[in-house]
Amino acid sequence: MSGEEPVRWLGEDERRAWINLAKVLLTLPGALESQLLRDADLTLLGYMILARLSAVPGESLRMSEIAEMANGSLPRISHAVARLEDRGWVTREVRTGQGRRFTTATLTDAGRAHLAASAPAHVATVRRLVTDPLGDDFVRVGDAVARIVETLGLPTEILKPE
Repeated sequence: MSGEEPVRWLGEDERRAWINLAKVLLTLPGALESQLLRDADLTLLGYMILARLSAVPGESLRMSEIAEMANGSLPRISHAVARLEDRGWVTREVRTGQGRRFTTATLTDAGRAHLAASAPAHVATVRRLVTDPLGDDFVRVGDAVARIVETLGLPTEILKPE
């Protein structure tokens, strides 16, 4: 194919950086999830769902909004929310609006309490594995990673509790 641009191979420094980033991408989620499962009986996805719900007005979101936040399919998110619901940490409700039916997930008092109890150990793990090793570079790395998030078409805004 004569019209193709030549491959821009990674240089030695780029290759080293890419391999280290790939190691983090492949290893860090498992390390975070291991701590959450051990200490809070929560998956990383479950924790992120509870945290997201706690940060929005009314502590309630459509399942499609949760799926977008987690970059997951509706069936995967529905399964994760069902596990949270079984534990009493969220409720689901089918609603109608604008001529459509949709399901919302809402954080319960028990879910809010479990998140509050789970957060200190999780934050300590994030600090130990990510923020402390990066030190003063942490915010700069986060800003750089935001450019990748944008390139992937994902939202970069941070929701803060009211």
